[in-house]
Amino acid sequence: MTSPLTGRERVNRAMERKDQDRVPRCESFWNETILRWEKEGLFGGQNAVLELLDTDFHGLNWLWPQVFPGQNEVLEEEAETRVTRDGQGKVVRYWKAKSGTPEHLGFGCETRAIWEETYKPALLDTGLQVDPSAIVRSYQAGRKRGRWCHLTSVESFEETRSMLGDEITMMAMAEDPEWIQDVSVTFTDQVLRNFDAVMATGIQPDGLWIYGDMAFNHATMCSPAMYQELIWPDHKRLADWAHSHRMKFIYHTDGDVNGVLDLYAKAGFDCLQPLESKANMDIRKLAPVYGDRFTFFGNIDVMKMIPNDLDLIEQEIASKFSAGMERRGYIYHSDHSVPPQVSWETYQAIIRMVDKHGRY
Repeated sequence: MTSPLTGRERVNRAMERKDQDRVPRCESFWNETILRWEKEGLFGGQNAVLELLDTDFHGLNWLWPQVFPGQNEVLEEEAETRVTRDGQGKVVRYWKAKSGTPEHLGFGCETRAIWEETYKPALLDTGLQVDPSAIVRSYQAGRKRGRWCHLTSVESFEETRSMLGDEITMMAMAEDPEWIQDVSVTFTDQVLRNFDAVMATGIQPDGLWIYGDMAFNHATMCSPAMYQELIWPDHKRLADWAHSHRMKFIYHTDGDVNGVLDLYAKAGFDCLQPLESKANMDIRKLAPVYGDRFTFFGNIDVMKMIPNDLDLIEQEIASKFSAGMERRGYIYHSDHSVPPQVSWETYQAIIRMVDKHGRY
């Protein structure tokens, strides 16, 4: 390349596996990580880190359609935790002063009858849960920066688990699959209803980035066959919608999804993120097999960052960048979110490594 590309151009070229000047970049952080770094000299919070990284991405929104929008009823409060009933009707205990997986205490949508009589009608009656005018303003700001602008939402498996809970969801997938299909279709309809309203404003985002964790550290939560029957059609609908609006489709899932990669390809997924290393996702193995079908986004092991050993981190970055860059289809991101054990000094060194090893 003879001149630097814009972030938008760079990401689009990575999505098409075409020549770029450097690897596109993006990152996520725990809240506690940013708080630590501010004590160690960071000024300006997360945005300042992303500017130093020279991120290529610009998120336009966050959409997770709620059954009961705005509901956040405090049921119990202790010194360190708070129990609430949230917008999906579930009862959850959160830490007050730190991040972490919440404790799920109960789910309101415990039966198909409750879904059909209460939750489904409530969800269908919610109206828009995005502000199209705010998204337009954000889009204009992102375009001025030359960044890759994306819509962001959650897919139906994540929603089903959030509303029904893992135990009820998994049992229903086997015993009452039509219920799970109905939840999936209804929720996907709501996501697309919101985004249709956004597209009616006339903007042209570059991508649709969908979140939903569907795997443990050794396999998907259901069999590939069950996924294909119950959830995959709505995943394909999301990808098809993105493509019909001239957008690329990014799918985020934690866990080991090696067993469903062919289904992702069949659905038309363009890009997979974050490729969790500790769950047996390794771009060095994936790129030779799937490098002509996917752009890979992430896979830099945060467990290698935690010791703050710069040699160990550089080995990780160099080997995985090399594998991804060989196909021109790689975007930098950690394999999850940068945890607070990583010092600000270390992360500044990581940014320099990303620049050093990410040049074409």
